[in-house]
Amino acid sequence: MLEPWRQGKVIRIQDETPNTRRFWIEITGTERFDFRPGQFVTLDLPISEQKSKRLRSYSIASSPDGTNIIELVIVRLDGGPGTEFLFNQVDTGTELTLRGPLGVFQLPEPLDKDLFLICTGTGIAPFRSMIRHIAAHNLPHRKIYLIFGCRYRKDALYSEEMRRFEETLPRFRYIPVYSREEPGPLRTGYVHSVYEEILEREKPDALFYLCGWKEMIAEAKQRIQALGYDKKTIHQELYG
Repeated sequence: MLEPWRQGKVIRIQDETPNTRRFWIEITGTERFDFRPGQFVTLDLPISEQKSKRLRSYSIASSPDGTNIIELVIVRLDGGPGTEFLFNQVDTGTELTLRGPLGVFQLPEPLDKDLFLICTGTGIAPFRSMIRHIAAHNLPHRKIYLIFGCRYRKDALYSEEMRRFEETLPRFRYIPVYSREEPGPLRTGYVHSVYEEILEREKPDALFYLCGWKEMIAEAKQRIQALGYDKKTIHQELYG
């Protein structure tokens, strides 16, 4: 059954990086908003008379906690009417129309294979939800690799939180890689070299979750299959 349209009220806004912003939304009319880590909501924004041009979908960055509050992390796109509205006209107290939860980009059950969570930019949102959920419920799992690509260190969303999980969540590794930083102590380049290095060395029984821009996902799918993994082991969520 298709989820109904609901009302939500923005209760908090916080800049996360120079071009991304976190929005906390309280879903009105219900005491709890249940969803599966990895799912998304669709916003109906007042930016066009045509409904198809008003819809914008965003993965939920928070994990289910029994409340009616969710968090979205959104990147500002120059000239994009959706993000221009969200960044320039939305404030605490603003009401938004949304539908959800939606999507099948979800954790496997049980977590009996190594997980490669590969993302760029705000594609980290569903993986943050998944990791927080695994940690909160102490779910048995094998190795989890969060491989996060962005341009500069300043663009690394949730980096401090992911570092803490690396210290407290068993068998979890956080590997950021930066495409425009100078070579040095930081890992530079693109996400592909990171997972290829691990797969070639360890050849694990693994599942792959890809979230980000379509060019990254297309290349990752090709490279992972070239290493001998079946396309059925690859799950994806496209942005743009």
